[in-house]
Amino acid sequence: MKNIFTIAILFMLTSLSSVTVYAQNPLLRYADKQFGLANYPEAAEAYEQAFDRKEKYQTAKKVAQSYSIMRDYQKSNVWWSKVISFEEATRVDYQEFIVSSYQMSDGNLDLDSLLKDSAFSKIDFPEIQEEKLNDLYKNRTNLKLVPVEGVNSEGSDYGLSLDEGGNVYFSTDRGDVIPTEKAPIRLDLNNIYSEEKYDFNDRQFFRIIRKDSTGALTKLELDDLEVMHFSDPSFMYEKGLVFYTATRNITKAGKKRSIEVGTEIFYSKINENGILSSSKSLSFNDAISYSVMHPFVDEANKKIYFSSDMPGGYGGVDLYFVNYDDDLNFSEPVNLGSTINTSKNESHPYTIGDKLYFSSNGHFGLGGLDVFVVDFSQSNPQKVDNLGAPINSTRDDFAYSQGPNGKRFISSDRVGGAGMDDVYSIEYSSKTLLARVMDCDEVMIKEQFDVELRGSNQDNDITSERRNDGAVIASLSPDSNFELKISKKGYFSIFDNTLSTVNLEEDTLRKDYRLAKIPYQMPVYVDIVYYDLDSSAIRQDAATTLDKLGSLMQKYPFLDLLVGSHTDARASDDYNQELSQRRAKAVLEFLSKYNIEENRVRADWYGEDRLTNDCGDGVPCPETDHQLNRRSELILEAFPDPNKDYELPAEFLDKDICDEFGIFEELQKQLNEIPIVYFDFDKSTIRPVHKMELERTALMMNRIQNLSLYIAGHTDQRGSDEYNKPLSERRSKVVMDYLINRGVEESRMHFEWFGKTQPIHDCGVCNESQHQQNRRTELKLKR
Repeated sequence: MKNIFTIAILFMLTSLSSVTVYAQNPLLRYADKQFGLANYPEAAEAYEQAFDRKEKYQTAKKVAQSYSIMRDYQKSNVWWSKVISFEEATRVDYQEFIVSSYQMSDGNLDLDSLLKDSAFSKIDFPEIQEEKLNDLYKNRTNLKLVPVEGVNSEGSDYGLSLDEGGNVYFSTDRGDVIPTEKAPIRLDLNNIYSEEKYDFNDRQFFRIIRKDSTGALTKLELDDLEVMHFSDPSFMYEKGLVFYTATRNITKAGKKRSIEVGTEIFYSKINENGILSSSKSLSFNDAISYSVMHPFVDEANKKIYFSSDMPGGYGGVDLYFVNYDDDLNFSEPVNLGSTINTSKNESHPYTIGDKLYFSSNGHFGLGGLDVFVVDFSQSNPQKVDNLGAPINSTRDDFAYSQGPNGKRFISSDRVGGAGMDDVYSIEYSSKTLLARVMDCDEVMIKEQFDVELRGSNQDNDITSERRNDGAVIASLSPDSNFELKISKKGYFSIFDNTLSTVNLEEDTLRKDYRLAKIPYQMPVYVDIVYYDLDSSAIRQDAATTLDKLGSLMQKYPFLDLLVGSHTDARASDDYNQELSQRRAKAVLEFLSKYNIEENRVRADWYGEDRLTNDCGDGVPCPETDHQLNRRSELILEAFPDPNKDYELPAEFLDKDICDEFGIFEELQKQLNEIPIVYFDFDKSTIRPVHKMELERTALMMNRIQNLSLYIAGHTDQRGSDEYNKPLSERRSKVVMDYLINRGVEESRMHFEWFGKTQPIHDCGVCNESQHQQNRRTELKLKR
């Protein structure tokens, strides 16, 4: 059963209350009078007595209409089925029968069965859209409604609100039913209504109840306002006020003999104990002319939304708002327009952000009042959406609200409740995981990949499915944590242990992932160690490099080492082959202290077959050039086995896995130090020590193909600009030519020269050390 504000205002304005009254005998005249006075229980009883005496179509219809208005769905359906058994039954009667049958069902509507043996078919009822109804039932299948503990009773309880202290407020007519001892008289006619109950259904007047943290219930009392009904609390927190709907005990209006009293909106101060004081009326109240009700305070936008049947609306009850300022001056009411309001009834407005929620029986719905939402983020909203089942039902669903923690509530008289109206929390029976898995081009992957999903600390897998677009969907339990692994041959596996539905307000947990191909056999570090003549002993300068490599390989099991050992051209080929082999073995033996598996180090030896310069057999060369050939080239290779699946190490999870260089950028910054090449005064000849560094740079450029090199030549500040510019050009070009000679493509390098314009030490009189630091060619790696 709906509350007074819905019954008296919403339904008395519908077609059911405008049926022509007829008079046939004293019993029917009495029934007609009670119907006209909105005393529907008494009217239905009298009509049934008249029908028992003589079964007539009009009498059955009045019984059915009385029960429809009272929302006694079972009796309404019984009597509409009797109405359509008469030959006089119209299409409208059949429509009412269909609606009442639908309200008695679980939402399954079989029009063919209901219309069997009648003169009508589906096409005669275009307003009943089966397909659209079915869509509304499929809308939110992962939701459930749970009765709010400690709120519902055998009566009507609705409209849950919370104050800043977390206390719960709701409207109720709980209490004893008070039978009528005489012919009950209409509530809203002055001087002749009952002052102890609502004659519409013999129940108590509505009051607002406060439920505190202990569960104790307290009835709110108004300080100086004499009211019958008192309901619909909405808080203006910043001013400590509560707005509400009230029906005052008005008995006179000028010289009018008979008056109809409408509802009004008042507001009062409210303290932490729920005590009300200083009640005030909104300026546009006019209880004798129309009703205003269901206030909602939108503090963020300084608006009060409400329902009213004031003149100028679209029919029935419309939604309005007024603006207010800091001094609580209220503007004139503004109708929300035809997109929201219909020729029927809209009520119980509630806003969250840019969205307005409200109830209506004028928009297409499941039956009775349904809850709808409209997005106000657009200046001219065009679309109203039905929230669908299970939020809406075949009965009346209204007073949508939300608590500070995001928990949502609704009131409904659906089947299975404790009383006539009950308050429910809207909860998720399950949440939905929607995971989009994309490649490095941001295209969703549709081909097969493996998904493992389970609850944290659970062994059982959770079933997932793939949509047509490739997305992964799964049902997740509310307030739980989960782990997800996505794997595909040749790609990095994805592991996410942060999935959680704890405190998740939305019904869907949305996640985006990227699957990146594993860059098999990717060089991430190169270096060169050098040996003394005719020796395979690891020198001290080489030991530092090998210690660094050993530590990295110990830390990262996805790194393998390639060792290529060489000799200079002195001595025979056979001897040099054996010497280069001993040098490769020396590297392996040095790394053995790091307990690295033998299969992670792959060694080759080449003797004198791969010289870095022209110092071949019999060619006279300085010792520094021979030194360049006595070497072991070291290459750290990531993900060396193309047949193995690798997981990206935790240290690199914050990197862009689609950027092969970026994954190991920090590692390369630490290891692949790019040298600065220094020159003697007024020279552009590369010193022997820098040739070793450039050998390593050449090896790096040749093995890591996604690198490019920037080369910049400089001079010290002595000499003129005209002299120093060409000198710096020669210094940068000699470095570039050296690298080209070592196999680096010219297209991957760019060189510039700046003379003395960019000194490290900008000093008028520099010492030789400062001059030396200015005589340089800088190298910078780029991607």
